[in-house]
Amino acid sequence: MRTLAIIGNPNSGKTTLFNRLTGSNQHVGNWPGVTVDRKTGTIHHKDKQVALTDLPGIYSLSPYTQEEIIAREYVLSDELDGILNIVDASNLERNLYLTMQLIALGLPMIVALNFIDDVENLDIHIDCEKMSRRLGVPVYPISARRGLGMEPLLDAVVDEQMPAPAFQPAYLHGVGAAFRRGAEILADTDIRPCSRPFYAAKLLEDDPQIVSHVTLTPAQRTELDALADALSAHDIGHDHEMMFADAKYDYIETIVADTVTRPAKPVLTTTEKIDKIVINKWMAVPIFAAIMFLMFWSTFGPIGSAMNDALEYLIQGVISPTLETALLSAGASAWVVGLVCDGIIGGVGGVISFLPQIVLLFFWLSMLEDTGYLARIAFIMDTLLRRIGLSGKSFVPMLMGFGCTTPAVMAARTMENEKDRRMTIMLTPFMSCGAKLPVYGLIAGALFGANAGFVVISLYVFGIAMSILVGFLFKRTVFRDVSSGFVLELPPYRLPTFKGTVRGMWEKAKDFITKAGTIIFLMSIVIWLLQNFTPALAAAATPETSILGVFGRFIAPVFKPLGFGEWQAAVALLTGIVAKEAVVSTMSVLYGAAGDAALGGILAGVFTPAAGYAFLIFILLYMPCTSAFATMKRELGGWKWAIGSAAFQTCLAWLAAFVVYHIALLF
Repeated sequence: MRTLAIIGNPNSGKTTLFNRLTGSNQHVGNWPGVTVDRKTGTIHHKDKQVALTDLPGIYSLSPYTQEEIIAREYVLSDELDGILNIVDASNLERNLYLTMQLIALGLPMIVALNFIDDVENLDIHIDCEKMSRRLGVPVYPISARRGLGMEPLLDAVVDEQMPAPAFQPAYLHGVGAAFRRGAEILADTDIRPCSRPFYAAKLLEDDPQIVSHVTLTPAQRTELDALADALSAHDIGHDHEMMFADAKYDYIETIVADTVTRPAKPVLTTTEKIDKIVINKWMAVPIFAAIMFLMFWSTFGPIGSAMNDALEYLIQGVISPTLETALLSAGASAWVVGLVCDGIIGGVGGVISFLPQIVLLFFWLSMLEDTGYLARIAFIMDTLLRRIGLSGKSFVPMLMGFGCTTPAVMAARTMENEKDRRMTIMLTPFMSCGAKLPVYGLIAGALFGANAGFVVISLYVFGIAMSILVGFLFKRTVFRDVSSGFVLELPPYRLPTFKGTVRGMWEKAKDFITKAGTIIFLMSIVIWLLQNFTPALAAAATPETSILGVFGRFIAPVFKPLGFGEWQAAVALLTGIVAKEAVVSTMSVLYGAAGDAALGGILAGVFTPAAGYAFLIFILLYMPCTSAFATMKRELGGWKWAIGSAAFQTCLAWLAAFVVYHIALLF
C-alpha cells in the first residue's frame, strides 16, 4: 500500500483534511501546534487504499523546533511514496515557501489549496490551473472544513500515477543554477536522484544535520564549497540560507502576481474587525478577564454544582442501593457487598460525580481553541510572561494545563528555544488540571459550604501566582540565559461546529472517564483490600491495623506540620501520584463513605478549614500524575530533569502548604 504524508504550515487545516480523507477523529483546534506527533490513517476510495500520515505543522524543512524535526526526519526517510501539501489559500506567500522546498524533494506531489471558500468570500480569485503550470505540480482548490472539492482530490490521491514535479523552479540570483549544479555534483552519492536538488540546497547553506547525514568525497566537498563561495560573491550577502529564502520568495511573488486577482479596494475581514476590539490595548485584558470569570462561574457556580448533585444522587441514591439490594437478595456475603458498594461504587462513583464540572471546563477550553481566541490570549499575555523570561507562546500549553497536564506538556514542542521550552514544561503542572477538580470540589464543599466556589477559584489563582513566582526564580537561577522571542500566527476566527466542539470535549474527557473505569476502578479494589487485611493477611479488626493503616501511620508525621497528619490523608496523597482523581476514591474507601455528601460530612470532622485548605494547596502543587511525569521525562530529555522537577514541585508543595496552614491559624 502506498504511503503519503500530509504536510503544511501550522493551522492550515491539515488535521481537518486528514480526518475528512481517512474518517479519523483526530483532535482539531483553531490554533497553531495542535498536532505534535505524527498520526496515521487509511484512505478508502474507489476500491483503492492509501496510507496517509498527518505530520506536525511546519513552516519549512529547516528544523528549529521538535515538530519540524519530526516532520523532516519522516519526509527524508524511505517510508514515503508521495506528498499531499496543504496550502492556506489566504496566506499564499508564506505557505508556498514550504511548497518550494517540498518540490525540491522531487517526490510525487499534490497541492491542496485549502480555505478556498474564505478567499472567494473576500472577492479574491485564484487561477489554480495556471498555478499548477507555474509550480509544476497539480493544484486542487478545496475547503476541508466544508468538504468542498474532496472528490477530485481523492481521485488524485489514490491514483498510482501521481506525478512528480514536472521541473525544478528557475530561481534568480544564480540560486537556481547553483541548485542544479549541486544536484549534478551529488550524482555519485546514494541520495535518490529526485531529491538531489533539496540536498544540494541544504549542503550549500551548510545545514548541519544534512551535512552529517550525507557522505561526500573530498572532491565533491571542495566543488560544493567553491559553488557556495561563488554565490557569496554576488552582491546579495553571505548568509546562504537567507539568500536562498530571498530567491524563493521572489519566485513565489511572481507566481502569486500571475495567478491571484484581488479586488481594487481590500475588504476588511471579520477577523480584523473583531481583533480591533478583542486585542485592543485597553479592552484586551478586561475581555479576557470576563471570559475567564464566565468560564469559572459556570463550572464551579450553580450550573456545575447542580449537575454534580444530580449525578451523585443517581450514583449513590439510586444505583448503589439498588445494587446492594440485588446482591443481598442473591445471597452475596457481607464482604462482597462491602467491596462492590463501598469499595467500587464508593471509589469510582465519588470521582465520576464530578464529571459534569470537568466536561463544562473542557467545553470552554474547546470553545477557546475552536474560535481562534486561544492564540489571542497568548498574544495578550506576552507582556506579563516576558517579565519571567517566557513569551506569550508559553501561555498556550499553560492554559491547556487547566484541562490535562499531559497534552499541555506535549504542546510545548512548538517552542523554538530549548530553555524556554523546558521552563514552560516545568511551570505547566502548577495549572490546576481537570483531575484535581474532584478533590477541590470535595474538600471545599465539605469545609467551606457556600464559599466553596470562591475557594476553588482561589486555588486556580494560587497556581497561576506560584507559576509566576517560580518563573522569576528560574529566570534568575536555572534559566538565566533565556532569550524568548515571540512569533505566533493569529488564526482567523471561526464559528465552532457542534461536531467539533463535542469531539473536543470528548477527547479531553475521555482520559478522565478511562482512568475512572480502569486505574481508579482497580485502585479502589486494591485500597479496599489493603484496608481490610493486616500485614499478616488476616482480617483487620480496625482500619488502623490494616496494611494501609500501618504504612499510613509511618508516613503521616511528614504531613503533621501541615495540619493533616492523619494516615488516611497520607495514603490518599500517595495514590494521587498515580492519578489525582484517585485521592477522592481513596478517601471514600478509607473512610467507608457512601457518596460525596457522606464523605464530606466525615471530612468536616477530620479537617479544620486551615488544614483542609493546606491539603488542597499540597494537591495543587505536588508532583503530577504518572502519565504527566512520563511525558515530562520524554519532553525534558531524561530522568535528571523529570525527577528534579518532580522533587522541586513536591518540596515547594510542602513548604507552601506549611506557610498557608500557619498563616490561616492566625485568623
